[in-house]
Amino acid sequence: MSENRLIPAHGGYRKLRSFQTAQTVYDLTVLFCNRFIDKRSRTHDQMVQAARSGVARASLEELLLDYEDFLRQRGLKIWSKDSPEALSVRAKFKSDRSDVSDKADPYGVAAATDQTAANTLICLINQASYLLRKQLENLEKTFLTEGGFTERLYRQRKTNRDQPA
Repeated sequence: MSENRLIPAHGGYRKLRSFQTAQTVYDLTVLFCNRFIDKRSRTHDQMVQAARSGVARASLEELLLDYEDFLRQRGLKIWSKDSPEALSVRAKFKSDRSDVSDKADPYGVAAATDQTAANTLICLINQASYLLRKQLENLEKTFLTEGGFTERLYRQRKTNRDQPA
């Protein structure tokens, strides 16, 4: 551990790309549902709530299935992860997005067809899931090399006891 602090400093969860991506998924899901899903439908509420809990991987998986169901039930194409359309969304995701004119809808969901909008959200959900998975892997690695709170507490108490008064 670079610092000898009991509770390590952090930059805040809002700065994490995983959080920002999950937030974008939520915003665009609300937009999508308002356009393509009946507002009185249980599916509308279910999708919005799953997107709202987007930092929970299970909620993202549930939302992913909802989008896949939407496409399948309407006989619409589900993009393969290597399709030109999916690659285009991923390239836009990787860019700094400073050139996007509509910050509230950087992927154009408001004007897209139902097929394009749903597939775009699938791509973004997959990106959010990937980022969360990598974040958890890093936390696990840190835990295995540096220990958890209890171990840091023990080390700190031992250091304090070992120092002359």
